[in-house]
Amino acid sequence: MKISLVQLDMCWEDKAATKSKIAKLLESASFDTDLMIFPEMTLSGFSMNTEKTLCGEKDREFFASIAESFSCAVAYGSVEDGFNCMHILDKHGYDIAVYKKNHLFCYAGEDKYYSKGKQSITFELNGARITPFICYDLRFPYLFWDKTADTDIYIVNASWPSSRSQHWQTLLRARAIENQAFVIGVNRVGSDPNVDYSGDSAVYNPIGETVLECGSAEGIFSVEFDAGKAAEVRQFFPFQQDRLR
Repeated sequence: MKISLVQLDMCWEDKAATKSKIAKLLESASFDTDLMIFPEMTLSGFSMNTEKTLCGEKDREFFASIAESFSCAVAYGSVEDGFNCMHILDKHGYDIAVYKKNHLFCYAGEDKYYSKGKQSITFELNGARITPFICYDLRFPYLFWDKTADTDIYIVNASWPSSRSQHWQTLLRARAIENQAFVIGVNRVGSDPNVDYSGDSAVYNPIGETVLECGSAEGIFSVEFDAGKAAEVRQFFPFQQDRLR
């Protein structure tokens, strides 16, 4: 499985400018990947201005064109029907799934502007079972536990502030260890009017070892790993069985 993490500095509440920035970032890119992952609320940044964050068909078509150009699935952050979402497209630009964020970040007032998702989802890509979550969801381990039996890879896209970057890295690794699965975290960089972001996007394997760490630079970071290793680890260390005892 080849994964590309797009660590992006969005243009605040300006979808058109962010699209141009993404296009320029990808213009000189030359890589082969199965899945390209963008941060939370990819086109606007983490904003409570629902008019600026709302994504429509033209925005979906923008990411569909990326999927087709690179012949890869694309996971991007969007706002749809009042929900903070992760939208996943296949390599032809067709919908695979839409995940709606289960835990809204009340500390920042997110619950006053967006609706709470009520379900977790899992989709399959190239034989790997992938479960997506968004930012604040990372702090709630039961969301991950409930999907362990069906998941080889968790992906978490985020706008996680630099002031709590240690929490981000620690929780990503913890979710990998306790669920014996790959965990991919894709965070933004830069700043908005309220918060600074340090990136620290990363991939951890099913025993918590670092597969990839992206630091604080804007860019596209790619890595290849065998998603089947999750099943091998669980067979060798059958810890998951003890949850049911």
